[in-house]
Amino acid sequence: QLQIVESGGGSVQPGGSLILTCAASGFTFDYYTIGWFRQAPGLERVGVACFSDSHNSAWYEESVQGRFTISKDNANNTVYLRMNKLKSEDTGVYWCGADSRWTNEAVCVMGRPLRYRGKGSQVTVSS
Repeated sequence: QLQIVESGGGSVQPGGSLILTCAASGFTFDYYTIGWFRQAPGLERVGVACFSDSHNSAWYEESVQGRFTISKDNANNTVYLRMNKLKSEDTGVYWCGADSRWTNEAVCVMGRPLRYRGKGSQVTVSS
């Protein structure tokens, strides 16, 4: 079965850290662009971070630059989003999507449709 599954969400206090995992099954992330998105209630989805395997390059939304890191683990066919110094505005459902057609900007900024996407994982940052 071709699918993406996210894990690693949870509740943390401001300033805390979480690592989200995006695992693919039935296909590999080779030559794909993989993006992490945040969806908060009443708001449009936001492309938080993207990684292009073809170009070995990453893109970050301005508010998370310096705090979040996206990385790809080839051995485990997994993409991680390490989130440090979390803020209340980082709260939302984080989901992962992938497509081999698009660049980082097309996925994270332009919101191109994605071939694969997961169901998401809740991240709550609150004191």
